[in-house]
Amino acid sequence: MADETSSTSGRAVVTVLGDDRSGIVAAVTGVLARHGANILDISQTILQGIFTMTMLIDLAPAQTDFSDLQSELDELARELGVQVTMQREEVFKFMYRL
Repeated sequence: MADETSSTSGRAVVTVLGDDRSGIVAAVTGVLARHGANILDISQTILQGIFTMTMLIDLAPAQTDFSDLQSELDELARELGVQVTMQREEVFKFMYRL
């Protein structure tokens, strides 16, 4: 169990949901790149005009703290008119465990 905790430390899950429009992926990944976050896995789809994206990111190399990045993503969500959520991976796994 300790190995699992140490391997997930510094990782987060970012989800994006909203009406599809051009530039969502570029805007969200641009914010992450500017802060040095590394995208470990990404999935996105559009279902009847609704855009969804889920990313697993590594914040260990990031040049900002979690709350500052979350605030910038919140501002971006308002600008784009979408919902952007970032949760630490361990919190995400705890909330969605079966």
